[in-house]
Amino acid sequence: MGRLFVVHLEGKIYSCKHCRTHLALSEDIVSKSFHSRHGKAYLFNKVVNVSFGEKDDREMTTGLHTVADIFCVGCGSIVGWKYETAHENSQKYKEGKSVIERFKVSGPDGSNYWINHEANGGGSDADDGQIYMTGLL
Repeated sequence: MGRLFVVHLEGKIYSCKHCRTHLALSEDIVSKSFHSRHGKAYLFNKVVNVSFGEKDDREMTTGLHTVADIFCVGCGSIVGWKYETAHENSQKYKEGKSVIERFKVSGPDGSNYWINHEANGGGSDADDGQIYMTGLL
């Protein structure tokens, strides 16, 4: 195993909520309309400072996809998944792109995802006006 080089991004950054390692830029968001077990998830064109798990076929709400989990290189936390193959033609646009679960990251303004335990199972985000702020001591 070689030396680990971590990329530091400039701009509006999404970072690992556990170790603050930079993961993606706001400008690389393709869609904020994705969902995961924990609520909202964002589709990104590009992510950095992640490692990939083994490829796995998963049946998702939009059909069968071959995906690989993505992990933060700073702390090893799973932060989302990468679409390797979409088996339905209408989903091919996802190939090569990554989904980051909003619950797993801090937003550009330092906000963390707030899990909403209401019946819809969704959550709130800084975009929704409900945020959970972490303070530095």
